[in-house]
Amino acid sequence: MNPGYAGRSELPDNLANLFRPVAMMAADLLSICKISLMSEGFKQNEVLAKKVVTIYELMLKQLSKADHYEFGMRAVKSVLNASGRIKRDNPDLDETSVMIKAIRDMNLPRFIAEDVILFDNLFMDLFPECEEPPVNTDVLQLGIEDTLNANNLQLNENLVVKIMQLYESKNTRHGNMLVGLT
Repeated sequence: MNPGYAGRSELPDNLANLFRPVAMMAADLLSICKISLMSEGFKQNEVLAKKVVTIYELMLKQLSKADHYEFGMRAVKSVLNASGRIKRDNPDLDETSVMIKAIRDMNLPRFIAEDVILFDNLFMDLFPECEEPPVNTDVLQLGIEDTLNANNLQLNENLVVKIMQLYESKNTRHGNMLVGLT
Protein backbone atom coordinates (compact mmCIF):
# COMPACT_ATOMS: atom_id res chain seq x y z
CA MET A 1 0.00 0.00 0.00
CA ASN A 2 2.38 2.67 -1.24
CA PRO A 3 0.54 5.99 -0.90
CA GLY A 4 1.39 8.40 -3.66
CA TYR A 5 1.18 5.85 -6.45
CA ALA A 6 -1.89 5.80 -8.68
CA GLY A 7 -4.58 3.45 -7.41
CA ARG A 8 -3.00 2.96 -3.98
CA SER A 9 -4.48 4.12 -0.67
CA GLU A 10 -3.42 4.92 2.89
CA LEU A 11 -3.65 2.38 5.69
CA PRO A 12 -6.78 2.74 7.83
CA ASP A 13 -6.08 4.62 11.09
CA ASN A 14 -6.79 1.64 13.36
CA LEU A 15 -4.23 -0.44 11.44
CA ALA A 16 -1.70 2.40 11.04
CA ASN A 17 -1.55 2.81 14.82
CA LEU A 18 -0.06 -0.68 15.11
CA PHE A 19 3.05 0.37 13.18
CA ARG A 20 5.83 2.66 14.36
CA PRO A 21 7.14 5.51 12.18
CA VAL A 22 10.09 4.81 9.91
CA ALA A 23 12.42 7.27 8.23
CA MET A 24 13.77 6.48 4.78
CA MET A 25 16.46 8.07 2.68
CA ALA A 26 16.11 8.90 -1.00
CA ALA A 27 18.39 7.00 -3.36
CA ASP A 28 21.34 8.86 -4.87
CA LEU A 29 20.36 8.70 -8.53
CA LEU A 30 23.59 10.28 -9.71
CA SER A 31 25.75 7.57 -8.11
CA ILE A 32 23.47 4.83 -9.37
CA CYS A 33 23.64 6.26 -12.91
CA LYS A 34 27.44 6.58 -12.82
CA ILE A 35 27.93 3.03 -11.60
CA SER A 36 25.40 1.57 -14.05
CA LEU A 37 26.93 3.40 -17.01
CA MET A 38 30.42 2.40 -15.92
CA SER A 39 29.34 -1.24 -15.72
CA GLU A 40 27.95 -0.97 -19.27
CA GLY A 41 31.33 0.29 -20.52
CA PHE A 42 30.60 4.01 -20.93
CA LYS A 43 33.78 6.11 -20.78
CA GLN A 44 31.84 9.39 -20.31
CA ASN A 45 29.81 7.95 -17.41
CA GLU A 46 30.04 11.01 -15.14
CA VAL A 47 28.90 13.53 -17.76
CA LEU A 48 26.12 11.29 -19.09
CA ALA A 49 24.93 10.35 -15.59
CA LYS A 50 24.57 14.03 -14.70
CA LYS A 51 22.57 14.65 -17.90
CA VAL A 52 20.26 11.67 -17.27
CA VAL A 53 19.53 12.77 -13.70
CA THR A 54 19.03 16.39 -14.80
CA ILE A 55 16.59 15.56 -17.59
CA TYR A 56 14.51 13.33 -15.32
CA GLU A 57 14.39 16.03 -12.64
CA LEU A 58 13.32 18.59 -15.25
CA MET A 59 10.67 16.25 -16.68
CA LEU A 60 9.29 15.63 -13.19
CA LYS A 61 9.04 19.36 -12.51
CA GLN A 62 7.94 20.73 -15.88
CA LEU A 63 5.89 18.12 -17.74
CA SER A 64 2.21 17.62 -17.00
CA LYS A 65 1.19 15.28 -14.20
CA ALA A 66 -0.33 12.49 -16.32
CA ASP A 67 -1.11 9.30 -14.38
CA HIS A 68 1.02 7.10 -16.61
CA TYR A 69 4.19 9.21 -16.23
CA GLU A 70 6.92 7.91 -13.95
CA PHE A 71 10.23 9.73 -13.63
CA GLY A 72 11.72 8.00 -10.61
CA MET A 73 14.32 5.30 -10.08
CA ARG A 74 12.47 2.69 -12.16
CA ALA A 75 12.36 4.95 -15.23
CA VAL A 76 16.01 5.98 -14.88
CA LYS A 77 17.09 2.36 -14.52
CA SER A 78 15.12 1.44 -17.65
CA VAL A 79 16.95 4.13 -19.63
CA LEU A 80 20.31 2.93 -18.32
CA ASN A 81 19.52 -0.66 -19.28
CA ALA A 82 18.34 0.46 -22.72
CA SER A 83 21.50 2.51 -23.24
CA GLY A 84 23.63 -0.55 -22.45
CA ARG A 85 21.65 -2.64 -24.93
CA ILE A 86 21.99 0.05 -27.63
CA LYS A 87 25.73 0.34 -26.96
CA ARG A 88 26.17 -3.42 -27.34
CA ASP A 89 24.14 -3.47 -30.57
CA ASN A 90 25.99 -0.43 -32.04
CA PRO A 91 29.55 -0.43 -30.64
CA ASP A 92 30.74 2.20 -33.13
CA LEU A 93 28.05 4.74 -32.11
CA ASP A 94 29.11 7.76 -30.02
CA GLU A 95 28.21 7.40 -26.31
CA THR A 96 26.23 10.65 -26.25
CA SER A 97 24.20 9.48 -29.26
CA VAL A 98 23.54 6.18 -27.50
CA MET A 99 22.21 8.03 -24.46
CA ILE A 100 20.09 10.36 -26.60
CA LYS A 101 18.53 7.38 -28.38
CA ALA A 102 17.87 5.56 -25.10
CA ILE A 103 16.22 8.55 -23.42
CA ARG A 104 14.07 9.38 -26.44
CA ASP A 105 13.07 5.76 -27.13
CA MET A 106 12.04 5.15 -23.53
CA ASN A 107 10.12 8.41 -23.06
CA LEU A 108 8.66 9.82 -26.29
CA PRO A 109 6.08 7.08 -26.96
CA ARG A 110 4.32 7.65 -23.66
CA PHE A 111 4.09 11.45 -23.75
CA ILE A 112 0.88 13.30 -24.53
CA ALA A 113 1.09 15.75 -27.45
CA GLU A 114 1.58 18.89 -25.34
CA ASP A 115 4.49 17.36 -23.47
CA VAL A 116 6.37 16.26 -26.59
CA ILE A 117 7.15 19.87 -27.50
CA LEU A 118 8.30 20.69 -23.96
CA PHE A 119 10.37 17.50 -23.82
CA ASP A 120 12.07 18.40 -27.12
CA ASN A 121 12.94 21.84 -25.75
CA LEU A 122 14.36 20.36 -22.54
CA PHE A 123 16.28 17.86 -24.60
CA MET A 124 17.79 20.52 -26.88
CA ASP A 125 18.88 22.54 -23.83
CA LEU A 126 20.61 19.52 -22.30
CA PHE A 127 22.13 18.11 -25.50
CA PRO A 128 22.57 21.31 -27.58
CA GLU A 129 24.97 20.12 -30.30
CA CYS A 130 23.98 16.48 -30.54
CA GLU A 131 21.49 14.92 -32.89
CA GLU A 132 19.56 11.73 -32.44
CA PRO A 133 21.09 8.93 -34.50
CA PRO A 134 19.01 8.22 -37.60
CA VAL A 135 16.86 5.11 -37.49
CA ASN A 136 15.80 3.47 -40.73
CA THR A 137 12.05 2.96 -40.32
CA ASP A 138 11.15 3.24 -44.01
CA VAL A 139 10.25 -0.45 -44.31
CA LEU A 140 8.06 -0.29 -41.19
CA GLN A 141 6.35 2.91 -42.36
CA LEU A 142 5.64 1.46 -45.81
CA GLY A 143 4.27 -1.71 -44.20
CA ILE A 144 1.96 0.32 -41.95
CA GLU A 145 0.72 2.44 -44.87
CA ASP A 146 0.15 -0.64 -47.06
CA THR A 147 -1.78 -2.37 -44.27
CA LEU A 148 -3.95 0.70 -43.66
CA ASN A 149 -4.70 0.97 -47.39
CA ALA A 150 -5.39 -2.77 -47.70
CA ASN A 151 -7.96 -2.53 -44.88
CA ASN A 152 -9.61 0.58 -46.39
CA LEU A 153 -8.53 2.72 -43.43
CA GLN A 154 -7.74 6.40 -43.70
CA LEU A 155 -4.01 7.13 -43.95
CA ASN A 156 -3.44 9.54 -41.07
CA GLU A 157 0.14 10.74 -40.40
CA ASN A 158 -0.45 10.92 -36.63
CA LEU A 159 -1.74 7.33 -36.63
CA VAL A 160 1.35 6.13 -38.50
CA VAL A 161 3.62 7.90 -36.00
CA LYS A 162 1.74 6.39 -33.04
CA ILE A 163 1.92 2.88 -34.56
CA MET A 164 5.68 3.31 -35.04
CA GLN A 165 6.00 4.50 -31.43
CA LEU A 166 4.05 1.47 -30.24
CA TYR A 167 6.43 -0.75 -32.21
CA GLU A 168 9.44 0.96 -30.58
CA SER A 169 7.79 0.65 -27.19
CA LYS A 170 7.22 -3.08 -27.70
CA ASN A 171 10.92 -3.42 -28.55
CA THR A 172 12.08 -1.59 -25.42
CA ARG A 173 9.55 -2.73 -22.78
CA HIS A 174 8.09 -6.04 -21.75
CA GLY A 175 4.83 -4.49 -20.55
CA ASN A 176 2.79 -1.93 -22.49
CA MET A 177 -0.49 -0.15 -21.96
CA LEU A 178 -2.36 2.03 -24.43
CA VAL A 179 -4.24 4.95 -22.89
CA GLY A 180 -6.51 7.57 -24.40
CA LEU A 181 -9.37 7.75 -26.83
CA THR A 182 -9.73 5.25 -29.67
